[in-house]
Order: sequence, then structure tokens, then C-alpha cells
Amino acid sequence: MPDGDKHVCRYLNLGSIDYDKAYHCQRHLVDAVIAESSDEHLLFLEHPPVLTIGRGGGRHNILADDDLLQREGIAVREIDRGGDVTYHGPGQLVGYPILNLNHHGRDIHLYLRHLEEALIRMLADFGLKGERSPGLTGVWVGGAKVAAIGVGARRWVTFHGFALNIDPDMDHFKLINPCGITDKPVIAMKDLLGKVDPVLVRERTLLAIAEVFNLDIVPVCPGEVEAFVTLS
Repeated sequence: MPDGDKHVCRYLNLGSIDYDKAYHCQRHLVDAVIAESSDEHLLFLEHPPVLTIGRGGGRHNILADDDLLQREGIAVREIDRGGDVTYHGPGQLVGYPILNLNHHGRDIHLYLRHLEEALIRMLADFGLKGERSPGLTGVWVGGAKVAAIGVGARRWVTFHGFALNIDPDMDHFKLINPCGITDKPVIAMKDLLGKVDPVLVRERTLLAIAEVFNLDIVPVCPGEVEAFVTLS
């Protein structure tokens, strides 16, 4: 479990941001946390359409050919997180915690369970029963996956994170075997609720992460966010 002291975590809402730029932001922050020259960080954002392939995956779980992906405007990136193929796109809440696991259990599997717990608590705020699936990582509602989780860590500092389906283009999930899974559907909060406020989802998710990881969340002002992204 996280230790007894609250740790300052700087929260950056990056809005819609290119995948590669967000990745460089993460690497910059990981280096700073490892060097103990920065507090922990939590990035919330949204990506233009992109498929990411983790260390445990391969292009065989992408069902569309390159021409179709190009027509749909969907990029492909092979990245250094666990897991298989995942879709990111508008209508998702993507969260990248840059946390020092020396303060949060020093256990990657425990960290994954904590991320799931935060999302389950958030879903409960909307009257939804989030669940785990034995042997798999992520969060499901009624047997359908609503949040994918895939992380990386360097010297016990985390990067990558989760993608929560609020109201994305669900047809894009038909282009892949999501997370390499072929026998479980994916779903969005809008499918379950009919209408959902993404701002409220973001706020509730932030509160749940702060609670589960015992964080003192400090928002970064918009001007500082813009300067940081340009620097990265």
C-alpha cells in the first residue's frame, strides 16, 4: 500500500495532444523524478487516433491493413509498456501517472491493482459496477471492457497508464483485437449511461486516484502546461 505520508503530485491537463509529444513529456518527467528534482506527476489528456503495441503484443492483433488505417487517420506506434494492442482516440480519458513506486508499494502488480481500484471507485460514482477479470488487467462493466491499462516503469518510476472509454468512436475497436483479447467486448460509459459529462468523469477520476495513492494533487496552471509541453 502507499506509505502514510501524502506525496505532492502535480496534475497537468494536456487536452488533445499528439501521442509522440505526450510520450516525450512522460520520459522528461520520469527522468526528473528519478533524479529527485521533481514531484510526482499525473497527466490527463486525449490523443488523436492511434494504435499502440506493447511489449507483449504484435501487429497480428491489428485486423486492418495499412491502407485502411491511413484512410481512417489512425497512426501505429510500438511502445515500451506491458500488454498488447490498444486504441487511443478522441472521446477517451487517457491518464499517465508518473509515480515513484518507492512510495507506493514497489510492486508493479500491486500498482496495476491500485489503478484498477481507482477506476472502479470512479465508476461507482456514476452508478456503474466496475469489475476485474481474473488473469487480465483492466476494468470491465457487465463483462465488457471499459478501461484498458498498460504501464511501464524505469527505476521504479511509472509511465504510460490507462485509457478510459467515455465516448470514443467504437468502430475503431473493430480494427484490432483489443489488448489481444478476442472473446470479450469493449464498451464506453456513454453506452451504459446514455449521457455522460467528460469533465465530471475527469474530476471524479482525479479524486479517486488521489485517494487510492494518497496524493496531494496540485494543479499546474495552463501557462505552465503550455511551456512544459513546448520544452518537452
